[in-house]
Amino acid sequence: MEEKGNLDFIYLPIKEKIRELVTPITFTTYIEKLKPVEIDGRYIVFETPTELFAKYITGTLAEKIRDAIIRADVGLVDFRLKVEGSDGFSYNSPDEEAEPPANLDKKYTFESFVVGKSNEFVFAAAQSVAEDPAGTYNPLFIYGGTGLGKTHLIQAIANSIVENKPQLKVIYVTCEQFVNEIIDTMFTSRGAEARDKSSKLRRHYRSADVLIIDDIQFIEGKKAVQEEFFHTFNELVSKGKQIVISSDHPPKELTQLEERLRTRFSGGLLFDMLPPDYETKVAILKRKALEKKCLVPDDVLHFLAKDSGDDVRTLEGRLTKVIFASKLHEEPISVALARSALNEAVSEGTEEATPESIISAVTAYYKISKTDLIGKSKKKEIVIPRQICCYLMCELLTLPLIAVGKELGGRDHTTILYSRDKVDEMCRVNDKIAKDVDDIKNIILKK
Repeated sequence: MEEKGNLDFIYLPIKEKIRELVTPITFTTYIEKLKPVEIDGRYIVFETPTELFAKYITGTLAEKIRDAIIRADVGLVDFRLKVEGSDGFSYNSPDEEAEPPANLDKKYTFESFVVGKSNEFVFAAAQSVAEDPAGTYNPLFIYGGTGLGKTHLIQAIANSIVENKPQLKVIYVTCEQFVNEIIDTMFTSRGAEARDKSSKLRRHYRSADVLIIDDIQFIEGKKAVQEEFFHTFNELVSKGKQIVISSDHPPKELTQLEERLRTRFSGGLLFDMLPPDYETKVAILKRKALEKKCLVPDDVLHFLAKDSGDDVRTLEGRLTKVIFASKLHEEPISVALARSALNEAVSEGTEEATPESIISAVTAYYKISKTDLIGKSKKKEIVIPRQICCYLMCELLTLPLIAVGKELGGRDHTTILYSRDKVDEMCRVNDKIAKDVDDIKNIILKK
């Protein structure tokens, strides 16, 4: 807490920014009556003479005052307001009671990440960032192919900071979500409403102590989004805030990214997420089997690790199919069962599968209409079948993601990619979803 007499050096820059955003009469009538009384963390606390003044400021001026605080760049992000003589607050920052990021998966921790020779250095860097945000590695840029554990590692950073440094504001967001939010502010509103939404979104990201963005490659070719991210990136780094980014390629290969962004990304620490070696694959399978509370013999783990490719998701998928086959046939897990289960999976040809047959099978299975499936409904009973449809099209067809998106109502390829990976994840942790997917696949292939 600051002493009341020592607040002018912080408040005066804020006051001047407020002056630029309100009319002279509003400034004289209301702002001049505000009295800064203390600094509480990242918030400045004001007193106002009456409840009437407090209601007007809360209802009409709060957005502009918050905007002025950010623009003043004095290390604060918002304000609190109380009536003179009152013990409680008439206004609290909407961010103040914010929960930890809702889109974080709690199972993605450093403890659950399997470390091998291929990833020991990037793992150590991630731990360093979690222990000392904005210290040695800022920005931290992690790149590598699909399914190698990038999302696990960057979410582990977020989960660790949320748990051990709760005073810090952590924002974890997929690039798809970031892009959609920016586009939403540009095209779904006009005039003052658009400016308010844009200002609120800007404050949200620029008030972060730790900003983590997954799959940054999806801002390639999107100039307006790149412009917004460029300024957000600069502001956070200049304030000593931590940025963590993941991508499927290193900055120099993101050719549709503006040069100034590639330069910023390359100015931090770059770590390549390499495919796991054989021993690490076996260790990953052991960990995943443990998470599923399933005892899998070592010879089966070694069988699954062989010829499994570089994608860890494929490795986990092989394990999931074997566990599912064991439950389905009520047989103990063995190499023979594993070989049979995987041969069945491989033999599932795609000749009979078409976009129409997949859509028809999914809509019939869940008793919904095609209109709902390819429409814009956000209801859970529609969204999950739609995501499963995306997953099955990606698995059973040889269509590119853009073509799959066209079959499903003209959706962006990033949405298809997200849905595919989402269902892949759900199949590993939710036996009901795994069974639904398998049943629908059998219907499509007429097995």
